[in-house]
Amino acid sequence: MRAFIAGLLGTALCAPAAFAQTPYPSKPVRIVVPYPPGGTSDIIGRLVADRLAEAWGQSVIVENRAGAGGTIGVEAVARAAPDGHTLVLGVTGPLTIAPSLQPRLGYDPQRDLVAITLVAAVPSLIAVHPSVNAQTLPELIALAKAQPGKLTFASAGSGTSVHLAGELLKAMAGIDMVHVPYKGGAPALNDTIGGQVSMIIENMPQLLPHVRAGRIRALALTSTGRSQALPDVPAAAEALPGYEATTWFGLLAPAGTSAEIARRIHTEVARLVKLPDVRERLAGQGAEAIASSPESFAAHLRSETQRYAKVIRDAGVKTD
Repeated sequence: MRAFIAGLLGTALCAPAAFAQTPYPSKPVRIVVPYPPGGTSDIIGRLVADRLAEAWGQSVIVENRAGAGGTIGVEAVARAAPDGHTLVLGVTGPLTIAPSLQPRLGYDPQRDLVAITLVAAVPSLIAVHPSVNAQTLPELIALAKAQPGKLTFASAGSGTSVHLAGELLKAMAGIDMVHVPYKGGAPALNDTIGGQVSMIIENMPQLLPHVRAGRIRALALTSTGRSQALPDVPAAAEALPGYEATTWFGLLAPAGTSAEIARRIHTEVARLVKLPDVRERLAGQGAEAIASSPESFAAHLRSETQRYAKVIRDAGVKTD
């Protein structure tokens, strides 16, 4: 009996150490992309998933769970088991904008999710129809001030990140432009090309072919620096210091996921985004690789949430 009890005690004492040494991942990992296949989120999500699978020798599956501006997929991950095997490639809207626009949101990004790493960021372009008499952002601002309320700007919808980028531009430049919301970026772009609206703000990959074809004129990037894809197009911050409104993509896990697992994932993502072919594929989406630490990403989420809350409040933004 003593030997039996001693054996039980030995097993119990060894259990924590054995648990701590449990390999990760121990089963297939699922990365939820909260948007349909084919978009920038999906492309970045699959690129990360493929490289993590190679590094870990374990399946990493991308699951597209679109709907409600990305909030459905994010909520699904917030409710998943916190074992590191369910992640979400979160973006600006459902993580830092939705909390201020949807009082009945089914999750709190700060409480229900753990930030792992900010993977990449994609700037938007501020572009106008060729008939608009402005070759630069300062000229556009001067034109808007001379004709308050006459210029219009299109976005993919009220409360989207690109809409708020326009509201931020209006506030910082002290100009009055009329927002024209559309149900998606494609119809907004079509009407800008057709001259029905003066200006559009949209992610660079969507606008780049039309800029190169001369259908619209790029005035500025919403990032703080220039892009290799359009080196002659200045950042808006060159005319409006402090202006920034990029779309970013980050990995998060359900709250309760261990800090050790978060650190392991971050370390691997930081390694893979330095690979030349990965950087090349990200650049093809107009994306800049980042791979920030969990602590830095968490701080970024807090500051972005506060910043967008102010823009929404000051502009009186409501969802459709």
